[in-house]
Amino acid sequence: MVVIVFRSRMKPNVDMNALMQIGQRMYELATAMPGYVSYKDFASEDGENVSVVEFESHETLAAWREHPEHKAVQQRGRDEFFSEYRITVCDSVRDYRFPSS
Repeated sequence: MVVIVFRSRMKPNVDMNALMQIGQRMYELATAMPGYVSYKDFASEDGENVSVVEFESHETLAAWREHPEHKAVQQRGRDEFFSEYRITVCDSVRDYRFPSS
């Protein structure tokens, strides 16, 4: 499994409606991609947003990264929405869970 951590901060006066619409469309596309596993968003009080995305392999992640509509949105994000971001791609070393009752 490949885990992607996307940390970002927004530019001032971002059109949040536009961002939410784009985010919904990217979610629809990503979840339909072969190899997609999961996606979660988190926001901290200091304004940083964190998304954690999981794909089955580097190959399935590469297909998502290179998807034409996703590529266009990546550029739009740099131009309109994000003041900064950082993407960290990790290989899962261990994956286990403790079941709840």
